[in-house]
This record gives sequence, structure tokens and C-alpha cells, in this order.
Amino acid sequence: MSADATPGHPVFHGVLPVLETPFTPADDVDFAGFERLAAHLAATPVSGLMFPGFASEFMKLSRDERHELGLLVIAAARDRPGVASVLSVPDHATRIAVEEAEWAVANGADALNLLPPSFLNPSRSEVIAHLAAVLASVPATPVIVQLAPGLTGASFAPDDLAALAARFPNLAAVKVEAVPPGRMVSRFGGLQPRLPCLVGYGGLYLPDALVRGAVGVQPGCSAVEVYHLLWALWTAGDHDGFHGLHRRMAPYLLEWMQHVEFMVQVEKTISVRRGLIASDRCRAPGYRLDAEELAGVDRFLGEFADELALS
Repeated sequence: MSADATPGHPVFHGVLPVLETPFTPADDVDFAGFERLAAHLAATPVSGLMFPGFASEFMKLSRDERHELGLLVIAAARDRPGVASVLSVPDHATRIAVEEAEWAVANGADALNLLPPSFLNPSRSEVIAHLAAVLASVPATPVIVQLAPGLTGASFAPDDLAALAARFPNLAAVKVEAVPPGRMVSRFGGLQPRLPCLVGYGGLYLPDALVRGAVGVQPGCSAVEVYHLLWALWTAGDHDGFHGLHRRMAPYLLEWMQHVEFMVQVEKTISVRRGLIASDRCRAPGYRLDAEELAGVDRFLGEFADELALS
């Protein structure tokens, strides 16, 4: 394994990007392009590679496509000491989620990301039972539970996850995507057992989350170098430098995080402009950038040219 996967010892920290899925203009998955992207990211100072997430358009992928791409993520991480492969289990049905978790672990995934079911508003007890079933099926593999109430509507008390962590030591961390996430990060940090938190949402609320004890960030992958620099500044104690860099990013994130499909299209457009993937195609239904939004991407690339050149 590429990282410490002992139950109770989370592999989640630092910068753990979510990979996008490149498609050809004909809507086919560009597997070769994805493999190159995964190799590029694994060669940067990431703690892991996560796939598939909302940024990967997971809801638009077939099971076979997800599996083939997941194997490429596992292979890319395996070649880089200290880089974990984190496969996500976003499936709504408990039986299928268990099958997918077991498949990922059997094929070498170092860790899992578990998205609670949300379609048609399952009850709190059903959501907890779903999480428990998946955790029980992979007892030797660390799992992060993703809380994104704004995207899924699924919401339950932090105490529920603490109770699960007491039963299942492989519940290693929580990805908090509440808006804003700070109070929830503080809440998880004060529970027993303590659950480390990462934050998503493009890192828009990263400053407050880090002050409250967050241990990492899960952004998209098109500008991962900027997040590496943010993390390096924070961990080095250069909080003025960190806040200065984040203040430069915030206006772009505020605009782009208005809608998931908007952010996904922006990420892919940045990746194409940087030569990381060949096409910015998103499978329909999706979001297409207009001239003003494309100009915003160009401004971002110009403003952060020095940081992006650090790859």
C-alpha cells in the first residue's frame, strides 16, 4: 500500500485532489488522458488521489467506466510512495455500495471516500445503517465520510458519526462541505473519538477551517499547485502569506462555486488551457461557459501563472 492504512490511523491530510474525468468530443472517456492526468498529480506533493467525486461527474459514469478509471488511480498512486489511492463510494443502494467498497479494496485501493445516500431523503436511521454496512464490509481500510448537505440534502448530527467511529475504527476522517464548514469542524474536533476533518468546496472556507483544526483540503485538480503552496505556507507558519494567497483566490472561487456543474466546467477549461487534458467536454446535462466566464478563467491563469509554473 502507498500509505498507512491501519484502522484508526487516517491517511487523510494536506492536499488530496479529486480527479476530473476527461471526455472526448464524442462523449467517450479519454482513458489515456486520465492516466496522464493521474500520473501528473501523483508526481506533485499530494497526500492522495480521490476518484470519483462530484468533480469527476461520477453520476455520469457507468460502473465499468468507474472501475477502469479507478484502477488507473490505484496504479498511479502505487508508483508514488506516500500517495494514497482513495476510491469513492457514492452509490445510493446499500447493497451496491458494499459491493463497490469491497471491489475497491480487493483491487488495491488504500482508502475509501463514502458519500451518504440522499436520493428521496432516506431516514436518519437508514443513512446510519448504510454507513455502518459499508464500514463493516472493509474493516481494515480507512474510510472518510463525506458530508455535503448543500449538494445532497443529507444531514445528520456529528454525534452520529462519533458513535459510528466508536464501533468502526476504520472511520478515519470526515470531509466537511457544509457552508460554512468552520463550526462543524470544531464540533468534530471536540468529539470522542475525535474525527479529523478535511474541507472541500474548492477550499473557499479553508482559512477558518484550518484555524479550527482541519487537517487538509480536497479541491479539484486543475490548479493543485496553488493548493500545495497554500498548504506549505500554512504548515510553515507563514499565515500572512497564506491569507494573502487565499485572498487572491477567493473572488474566483466565490464565482465558480455557485453551482457544481459550473465549477466542473471551469476546472476542465483550466486543465485544457494548461495542457493537462485534451478536451473540456462535460457529459450532458452540464454547463457551458460564456465569453465573460471564459475571460475569468484567462484572468485566473494570468494571475496565478507563477504558482502554476511550480509543477
